[in-house]
Parts: sequence; C-alpha cells; structure tokens
Amino acid sequence: MILSVATQLRAENNPYRTDIVWVTIPDHVDWIYRTGEKATVEITCLHHGMPLDGQKVEYSLGDEQKESDQTGTVTLKHGRAVVNLGTRRTPGFRYCALTITVEGNKYTHLVKVGYSPEKITPAVTLPNDFDAFWKESLDELKDLHLKVTRERVEEFCTEKIDCYLVRIQVDHAGHAFYGYLTMPKEAQPGSHPVVIAPPGAGIKTIKEPLRHKYYAEQGFIRLELEIHGLNPQMPENCFMDLRRAFDWRHGYLTHGLYDKKFYYMRHVYVGLIRAIDYLCSLPEWDGRNVFATGGSQGGALAIVATALDPRVTAAAVNHPALVDMTAFLQGKVTGYPHLERLRDLATPPHVETLRYYDVANMARRIKVPVRMTFGFNDETCPPTTSFVVYNLLPEPKSLLLTPINEHWTSDTTEFSHMEWLKQWIKK
Repeated sequence: MILSVATQLRAENNPYRTDIVWVTIPDHVDWIYRTGEKATVEITCLHHGMPLDGQKVEYSLGDEQKESDQTGTVTLKHGRAVVNLGTRRTPGFRYCALTITVEGNKYTHLVKVGYSPEKITPAVTLPNDFDAFWKESLDELKDLHLKVTRERVEEFCTEKIDCYLVRIQVDHAGHAFYGYLTMPKEAQPGSHPVVIAPPGAGIKTIKEPLRHKYYAEQGFIRLELEIHGLNPQMPENCFMDLRRAFDWRHGYLTHGLYDKKFYYMRHVYVGLIRAIDYLCSLPEWDGRNVFATGGSQGGALAIVATALDPRVTAAAVNHPALVDMTAFLQGKVTGYPHLERLRDLATPPHVETLRYYDVANMARRIKVPVRMTFGFNDETCPPTTSFVVYNLLPEPKSLLLTPINEHWTSDTTEFSHMEWLKQWIKK
C-alpha cells in the first residue's frame, strides 16, 4: 500500500497542476530560421486535457525585448490554430505571446524562435586595457596566504562521499567565500579532477548541497560556492534580512559601479581564482584537470573563471547572465541583471566599469572547450545573449539547445554536463 501511494505521488501531470496545457510547434523543427524567412507556429490548447473548440486566442508578436509590432486573435478549431510570426531582417529572436480566457481565468504562454542566431554579435566592446586590468587584479593575490577553514558536515556525508563546509578568504580586504566541498569517500592522493561550481544570483543559502552529488560519486572533487561571505548554515530568516537590507533595489550587482576597482563583482571574480587555488592545493587533486560549471549567474562566473585562470581545462554552463549588460543603450537585447529597468544607472562611468565585467568580453579570452545549453523561452537570460557568448567561443565547443526551456535546466541535462566533462579528463 505504501509503495502504491508513493508511486501515485510521483505520477504528477506535467505541467504541474494546471487546467490549461499549451503546445506550440514552430514549422521548423529546431525553431531556427534564416533572416528573411517567415515562421509560423501551430498552437494546441487543452482544457483538462481536452481540446478547446471555438475559443479565441489573443496573440502579440515582436522582436525580443521590444514592444509588440503586431496583435490579433485566432480561433481554435479542435484545440488548434496557426499564427504567422513574420520574419526578421537581422539576426535575433522573435516572440509570440499568447493569452486565452477560460471560465473567467486568463492563461498565458510564450514562444520564441531564432533567426540566423549563429550571426548574433555583442554590443559591448573590449577595453584596450582589459587584460592589464585583470592581470593587476590577480597579481594582488600573489602575496595573500591561502586562509581556509574546513569542517566536516556529517548530515551531508554518505556511504560514497564526504562533505565539508569550507570558508576561503579571497582578498586582502577580508572578503570570503563559503562552499560545500564534496569528494569521493577515501579519495586517493593525486587521483581526482576538481570542479568549481559558482552560484546563481541572489543573497541566499546553498539549499541543496547534494543536488550534484553524482560528481563525487563518480570521482570528481566539487566545490559548490556561496560568494557573499555568508555561512550557508545560517537560518533562512537571516538571509532574508540581508536581502532586505542590501539587495532591495539596485543590489550587489550595481554596488560600486562608479569605479572598476571598487565594483562589488571585482572581489567575486578574483575570488573564483582563489577558490581554484584552494582546489589545486588539495592533495587529492590529480594535478591536471580543473573544470567550471554553473547556471545563470553561476554560468557567467564559470565563464569568468575559465577566461581568467589558465588552469581551467573545460567548462559546462547554462544560460549565462551578465552578458551585454548595457546593450539596451544601443537598442539591442540586454542580459541579466537587466539594467534597462534602472536607466538612472546608465552613466558613462558605470557603463565603462561594466565593460570590464561583461561576460561577452570574458568569452573572447577563452581557449579551452566549453559546452553550453539554454532555452529560447528564457526571459531572464535571453537566448540572444546566450548566443552572444557561444558565438565568441573557440572550437571545440558544444551546444545543447532546448528551445522550450525557460530559465531552467532539467536534472538530465545537469547530469549530461558531467558526462561531457569526462571526455576532457587528461590522463
């Protein structure tokens, strides 16, 4: 009986607990068109799993991050209708936003298709002293003794892995990173590749230290990071208080923008290298393989670590943030943290600072294999900005497109990152 109930609880429908299910199918199976080519999308709309008939669906069409340039309605016949999205003359994405009202309730859906996305280029330009600035920043670490505390966390240890809470001082000012270090049980000296895994955006704890435990189970040493110097074992209400106090409007991603040397993210970018210093100091490291992985802000920071530290040998990232952060000033698509919503910050000194931290400029400096994955329906880190990064990367590189995805990746995709990294392990 218990097994039967458990099975029923797992067998939830997808999407989760909604009366309306949308299925949108572009007439190109990969959702990609050439510029000038017209696109259509077939809509299927189900209510309680049954096709709606005769109901009207409102739609609005436009280029990504632009106001709609066309609106209209289509009538469902046996649950289906077709919308003509038109085309683009320049590389980029076009959206179709759908709305239907059923029994007095509104339901919405979004679908985007790409036009020659392999030709998308960045708006941000590279400062002449970009390399010199980051060399100077990293040189400051040379006389900084590696200061680390490490404490075993029994609740996250298993029969196959050991887990430790570590605190790493990352600069002379005393900034620190916390992180959960997981490694194979009875890890052998000189035997294991290491993985740095920076976090997504926000001031928050590390909620699932064992979400990626399969890395340690399959021989990797992995460091899951927190970048604000806050112990992830603090109560959640403490993190909420800190978010209210510090991250309430502009947040840390805009703190100190008046000068590139005092921008908040400087110690974060530098701290990534200090965290790699720690991983490479472990006697269990194999001495050859250093990998970076992460999603959103974590994907951005994985790109940064790969660009700034020649010890990183490959990276696997999801929908990176911090890309083309001031592109809105040129009328182009802007990545997270979407500073177009805070136009009062778009002063010349602020814009100049962000050029040194933009992930597009970091991507220009990468020389090792990178795997990327992202969805087209992502409104947080738009596919345009993900293609900006991917198009700048050198070969060999790998792209897993999951067009229907919004700002998420599946557990299967996350696991496939590890499998992809395995092929780059140097023996």
